[in-house]
Amino acid sequence: MEIFFDIGFYGLLAIFLIALLASAIKVLREYERAVVFTLGRFTGTKGPGLIILIPFVQQMVRVDLRTIVLDVPKQDVISKDNVSVNVSAVIYFRVMDAEKATIQVENFMAATSELAQTTLRAVLGKHELDEMLAERDKLNNDIQEILDSQTEIWGIKVANVEIKHVDVAESMIRAIARQAEAERERRAKVINAEGEQQAAQKLLEAAQIMAKDPGAMQLRYLSSLNFIAGDKNSTIVFPFPIEMASLVPGIKKA
Repeated sequence: MEIFFDIGFYGLLAIFLIALLASAIKVLREYERAVVFTLGRFTGTKGPGLIILIPFVQQMVRVDLRTIVLDVPKQDVISKDNVSVNVSAVIYFRVMDAEKATIQVENFMAATSELAQTTLRAVLGKHELDEMLAERDKLNNDIQEILDSQTEIWGIKVANVEIKHVDVAESMIRAIARQAEAERERRAKVINAEGEQQAAQKLLEAAQIMAKDPGAMQLRYLSSLNFIAGDKNSTIVFPFPIEMASLVPGIKKA
């Protein structure tokens, strides 16, 4: 009976020691770090690879250092020109300092998500709808810089921000289409007016040159006659110079 008791005792002791050893040995992947606390106090960051902790004395928090892709849910934004839009975005960030990400903030994922939502609304609310649609790269950079500066104290680096969708109401889409059509018509009229202005300027310059030299006017007159004659018209009406009336007998000047 005593022999069976000894076997059972030593068996339980072996199991306890194996469990104790298993809790003391940790293996971290290349992209992981362990923030170690000894009796509740931060004592360092370890990893990657094999690390050993003192059971019941040391605890660790595992932190992933890979880039995290965070979807920012749709936000209701009122633009500077009082247009209501729904905007969604995606953020790419990573933990640069495992110690700060663990100690300085309770949940860096939730904190970054909430900060991204408020920043998205604040930045886009300062711009008009046309700027949201046409200047996304600039807005992305502005949001990224603001987020990066505020998450730096958490040991987080915001690498990139991309606005995915800017959803506008159907009635506003029709209004934008009408505005675009009006803008195209305006540009067409401006281009046409500029062309007429340039043509008029050239005609004025030509008239001034021919006025200075009567021979140039005669050449222009003969060129016009040649053009009319080649147009296959049965009747040709052209002005008769008053200066040539004296050369024809029987024609008196008015």
